[in-house]
Amino acid sequence: MSLTAGIVGLPNVGKSTLFNAITKKNILAANYPFATIDPNVGTVTVPDKRLEYLNDLYLPERCIPTTFEFTDIAGLVKGAAQGEGLGNKFLSHIREVDAICEVVRCFEDENIIHVENHVDPISDIETIHVELLLSDLEIIENRLSKIGKKAAMTKDKETKIEYDLLIKLKETLEKNIPIRKLDLNEEEKKRIKAFHLITEKPIIYMANVGEDDLITGGNEYTKRVEEYAKNEGSEVVIVSAKMESELSELSEEDKHNFLEELGIKESGLDQLIKATYRLLGLATFFTAGSDECKAWTFRRGMKAPECAGIIHTDFEKGFIKAEVISFSDLKTYGDEKKVKENGKLRLEGKDYEMQDGDICLFRFNVSK
Repeated sequence: MSLTAGIVGLPNVGKSTLFNAITKKNILAANYPFATIDPNVGTVTVPDKRLEYLNDLYLPERCIPTTFEFTDIAGLVKGAAQGEGLGNKFLSHIREVDAICEVVRCFEDENIIHVENHVDPISDIETIHVELLLSDLEIIENRLSKIGKKAAMTKDKETKIEYDLLIKLKETLEKNIPIRKLDLNEEEKKRIKAFHLITEKPIIYMANVGEDDLITGGNEYTKRVEEYAKNEGSEVVIVSAKMESELSELSEEDKHNFLEELGIKESGLDQLIKATYRLLGLATFFTAGSDECKAWTFRRGMKAPECAGIIHTDFEKGFIKAEVISFSDLKTYGDEKKVKENGKLRLEGKDYEMQDGDICLFRFNVSK
C-alpha cells in the first residue's frame, strides 16, 4: 500500500537537506527561500531487523523491504493561505499526503538566513499552524456557501447532516484548533475525507539541530518544541539534517560504527520512519521462502483477506485461509519445521486480525 508523508516547514530550516539524506537524491538545497518549487517524491526503505533475519534463514533469491514515500514540499511562509510565497500551490501538495512531518529549526547559524531573521521554533510552528487552519477554513466556508441555502430550505437528511458537520468543523477551526483534535466518529471521518483537510492529518515535529546538540540529546529550542508537542499529543524526533546527509553517503557498516562512536543508538531518519509508522497505525507482515522474502505494510486492524489483497487482488477475492507463523516463534524455534512440530503454525480465517511480524502463506482459489 502506498503511503506518503509530506516534509514541510518554513524556508531554510533544513527540509531539502533532510530529504536528500532520506532518499539519497541530489535535489536542489540552496540557502534561499523557494529553492524547492515542485514537490520532490522519494521512496525510502523501512529498516527492519526481522527481514534481515529472514534473509539469513531462507537465503532467498530476492529480499525486498517495504517502503515509504516522503514528499519534500516547498517552504511555507506567512500569508500562504492568501497566496503569499507559493501559496495555494504548496497547500494543494500537502493535501495529498497521509501525514505531515514538520521540520523546525532548532539551531543557530548566522550563515543560514532565517525567513523571520531570528530563530524561534514555536513561532515557526504557529506560523504554519495558522496558515493550515486558514486554508482548511476557506474550504469549509466555500462548501457551506454552496449547500447553506439548500440545507435551510430542503428536508434532505444527507444535506442537513453535512451542513451540521461543516458548521462543527468551522467553529473548531475558528477557535484555532486543528481538525485532528476533534473527536469525530467513523461516519463523520468518512464524510470529510473528500475535503482533504490538512489539519486532520497527523503530525510529527522534526527538531533540526547541530551535531553537538544531537549528541547531548537536544537544546533549549528542542525542549520548547517537545513541550509544545506534548500539549497537543504529537511526537518529536530530534535530527541533525547535516549529519544525516553525511550518513547517507556511508555504507551501513560505516554508518553503524560512526553512530556507535558518537554514542547514538539510532539515526534520526530511522527514528522518523518508525515514528511515522506509529503515527499512521502501520505495521508489517512478511512472506518468506527460498525464492523471495518480502515485507509488506498494512494498517493495524486489517483482517487477513485485506492483507492478502495488498499482495494481489485475487488473493483477497479468493481467500480461503492464511498459514501464519509469528516472527517471535520462528526466532525462538529456529526454523519452520520446528515451529510446526511445536504447534505454533496457525491456520487463520477471514476474521483474523493481522499482527505485526506475522509471516504468512495465503491459501486462495481464483475461481471463487
